[in-house]
Amino acid sequence: MAQPAVRILNRYLLRQHLAPLGFALGALTALLLLNQVAKQFGQLVGKGLPWGVILEVFVLSIPFIVAMTIPMAVLVAVLHTVSRLAQDNEITAMKAGGVSIGALLRPLLGGATVLAVLAFVWNDQLLPRSNHRLRTLLVDIQRKKPSFALKEEAINEVVPGQFFLRAARIDPATNRLSDVTIYELGDAERRRIVVADSGRMAYTPGGTDLYLTLLDGDIREIKRAEPLQFNRTFFHTNQIRVAGVSNSLERTPEDDFRSEREMGICEMAREVRLARMDAARSPLEGRAQILRDLGHLGGIALPNGIIDSSRADTLPGWYCGVLGKLAHLVLPREAQAAQTPTRLVPQTPPGRLQAPVVAQPGVIRRPELGLTPGAGLGEAMRERGSRQRAATYEVEIQKKLAISSACIVFALLGFPLGLRFSRGGAGLVIGVSVAVFAVYYIGLIVGEDLGDRLIVSPFFSMWTANVLFALIGAGLLFLVRHEGGHARGGSWGIASWFAGLRKRRSQA
Repeated sequence: MAQPAVRILNRYLLRQHLAPLGFALGALTALLLLNQVAKQFGQLVGKGLPWGVILEVFVLSIPFIVAMTIPMAVLVAVLHTVSRLAQDNEITAMKAGGVSIGALLRPLLGGATVLAVLAFVWNDQLLPRSNHRLRTLLVDIQRKKPSFALKEEAINEVVPGQFFLRAARIDPATNRLSDVTIYELGDAERRRIVVADSGRMAYTPGGTDLYLTLLDGDIREIKRAEPLQFNRTFFHTNQIRVAGVSNSLERTPEDDFRSEREMGICEMAREVRLARMDAARSPLEGRAQILRDLGHLGGIALPNGIIDSSRADTLPGWYCGVLGKLAHLVLPREAQAAQTPTRLVPQTPPGRLQAPVVAQPGVIRRPELGLTPGAGLGEAMRERGSRQRAATYEVEIQKKLAISSACIVFALLGFPLGLRFSRGGAGLVIGVSVAVFAVYYIGLIVGEDLGDRLIVSPFFSMWTANVLFALIGAGLLFLVRHEGGHARGGSWGIASWFAGLRKRRSQA
């Protein structure tokens, strides 16, 4: 009869965590989403975007926010539920009935493990796609209205390579400018600089052209055919039309470029392998070029060194292999072809040394007295660049794994905290959660920077915070399991534990 009782207890403990978990996840997600809305709403509305596009921006921001709030919600739920059960003496009753601390912790760790797996799938499959769509949409929005994105006291490129504008003061609400300088470089035969005291921007009804009305200024012009002649024309009012500046939102149909935050683990693992091959190939290419030149000079056939980069296109690891098989079974052939990366393999693999032509008997050949300029230089920089590129992807891989595993770590940390500080109430939950979240995510930010700069390994940079909190949680759990008395109170019972330890030593 003990086994059914244990199952009932496990289900009871898990059910007690469901409501706080859902509430914490929803509240934290809504709070961070409101923060995003507060930061971006004014800019998006000022661009005259449809409400559907504005809503799409915030909806695409939710997957990133949820990836952050899932571990946070686990800690809040465990702290709240365990402290409440301890305050209501339910933990004491369970311990009096022969249920150990380990038996109470096991279902929580099991539920946290399930959430960690779900968080990993979320971070690896859904989050990169939403990040890619969000970045593409934000780039399209940024191109919609150049006047709203102009920066004060900076030279802004309105038309690439042709029209530049600088203003000391820009009012995005009225499109008014002050202390304006315009550089017109579209005509190769002449250069014009327009200076005005103030001005105003407006769009044509179709939204394709930009009109600038400038007040109290002058036009400075020099022609290429007459370099010694300088023209300066003063004006009270001057209108400039800039054609081809669209004010309508044009959606990008497909963007093939993806950063590390827009890739899954398998895609990043493939990029890591390619970067490592490039790093290994860089010094060999320099040496190969030197040996090739020496071979031309001396007529000596040298051995070949080949690095096959085509193997990097294979899917590494069992996880990526399983995903590849599922994609092959589920997706149509067109989608499979679109997801399969293409990498051109050169006809002559890098690092292969071409053997010089050996003269035939009776034929006199003079060796080519030519050396490749700069052969052997710059390989160290190329190798370091490849290593940094590989480290960037490795850090992102470890970050996905570490954030997902934080669900288990926070459950291990929150259980003894809630058990011992049951009288803390909401103050305990809020205070401990804020402190843990701040330390954890600061550790992730600092670790990511150190890992990208090759100062520490990617694993150490992303997993240090997890290991630290796991050790703290294990230590607190050890104190809870060896305490005396009931499960309520505000101290860890360290003094009594040391007293018992001294007593056992004296008895021994």
